[in-house]
Amino acid sequence: MDKKIYLTKDGLEELKKEYEGLTKVRRPEIVTRVSDARNLGDLSENAEYVAAREELSFIDGRIDELEELLKQATLIQQDDSTKKNRKKVIKLGSRVILSVKGKREEFTIVGEWEADPTEKKISHESPLGKALLGKQDGEKIEVEAPAGKILYTVLSVN
Repeated sequence: MDKKIYLTKDGLEELKKEYEGLTKVRRPEIVTRVSDARNLGDLSENAEYVAAREELSFIDGRIDELEELLKQATLIQQDDSTKKNRKKVIKLGSRVILSVKGKREEFTIVGEWEADPTEKKISHESPLGKALLGKQDGEKIEVEAPAGKILYTVLSVN
């Protein structure tokens, strides 16, 4: 894998926290479970041993995945420019307020690993995310959706 993984500061912290929890707490617990189950005797009929081994395998897989993500992570830089007359352009990490069908919607543009529609975090690779990148206040965009084309107006960019 040589694809960049874009993460916000919060997203990176969440991955680091999950990694720490798995490597320092969860994995040692499961290794102890495997060892205890192994000491119970016949491994061919030992359900606890099989379950603990499967869980250990799953955790090891997730740890490998997190290590790869953390190696490739590129932090999304927040624009702290204080230039008053310069229009802000939508990019990774931008918080955007849109008008869609008369309603105000707020979204944050994030990398695909952080995307979570329930928290209004949309991937820069989603149809809406792609359409928003590079746009400014007042611009209108049309996005193809399963229900047809949807017209959005950019109200503000933070």
